[in-house]
Amino acid sequence: MAKRTGGFIGQDGINAPDQATGVAGTAGDGQVDVSFTSPSDVGGAAITEYRVTDSTGAHGATGSASPITVSGLTNGTSYTFNVWAINPFGWSSPSDASGSVTPVNPITSTMAWLIGRVTPIDAYNIASTGNAIDYGDMTQNESNLAASANTTQALISGFGYASNSTIDKLDLTSLGNTASFGNLTQSSQQGSGVSNSTRAVHSIGYTSGAAASNSIEYMTFGTSGNGTDFGDLTSTFNIGCGSGSSTRGLFGGVAFNSKSNVINYITIASAGNATDFGDLTVARNGLAACSSTTRSIQFGGDTTSDSYSNIIDYVTIASTGNATDFGDLSVGARYLGGSGSTTRGTIAGGDASTGDTNRIEYVTIASTGNGTDFGDLTEDRKSCSGFSNCHGGLS
Repeated sequence: MAKRTGGFIGQDGINAPDQATGVAGTAGDGQVDVSFTSPSDVGGAAITEYRVTDSTGAHGATGSASPITVSGLTNGTSYTFNVWAINPFGWSSPSDASGSVTPVNPITSTMAWLIGRVTPIDAYNIASTGNAIDYGDMTQNESNLAASANTTQALISGFGYASNSTIDKLDLTSLGNTASFGNLTQSSQQGSGVSNSTRAVHSIGYTSGAAASNSIEYMTFGTSGNGTDFGDLTSTFNIGCGSGSSTRGLFGGVAFNSKSNVINYITIASAGNATDFGDLTVARNGLAACSSTTRSIQFGGDTTSDSYSNIIDYVTIASTGNATDFGDLSVGARYLGGSGSTTRGTIAGGDASTGDTNRIEYVTIASTGNGTDFGDLTEDRKSCSGFSNCHGGLS
């Protein structure tokens, strides 16, 4: 017989089931799979179904066994869940509540990630406007990072003000935290990253002691290890930007302790020194970039007059030449993170002239025009970096 823990008033509590135990939730897109352990004492008759309800009472589902999926939930909102066991004599008492679970958007082929200034990693789907979700955490809380990605992994180096040589990796196929990958051959901060499907190439930026560097190093996705010398930029670059295609990487922006309109390019698959590509429309630092397979977009920055820029430039990746005006951001901003798909470019965070540092804007890369509101980050972010899993050669 049951242990007299089941049942409600008006039911046969002696013969109702005992409580389910071990209730836990696994987040999905607008839903949570709730798992549990069935009670060992089912009461006076077999359990006919289980009922799961969220903490608000607004969402629930029934099923004959664990797990049970509760749908209709709001992505980005936290929920807890209780389970009831039911037999012909009545309902058990509610189980202990599960831990907090937050439904999330699925990982798609058009995801963007933003890192820096704070430990949490933000993610959002470039193809559909909306707010970012929390993806996981970095191993360190730093900024001014270099980052690049292929479809399954991102490599992040520099870790900002710590000016160290750490390289972290991030799995882009499932939610989670970064893990150690290796080390650069020298300390680094305020560098930039480009990539193809197999190789990540990062500029160094500042070295320890705040000495500017023109060095470039590369790593191989999927194979943990240290950075290897790739070659040199035409001048010292820091607080610049990286973007490109699967064959060519572009580094833009900054000469040491000044603003610059220089754009360099490299062939990602072949180590060697960078070559002059052309010039930005306006010299600046702290800008961000993203790209499609054919066009690179450069956003914002801090101009020679020390004003926050709303400038958007573009170049055609396969052919050298100066940048052309694309349009304007909604506000002047610097120290942004950029990410792109084959059709859409996004920028996020940064240090904006309005003080609004959690915003995301987007443009359609193939057609010139101004930035449009996309959504919000989970929190304010300055001195951040972005990357995506859409194709090789991303900022």
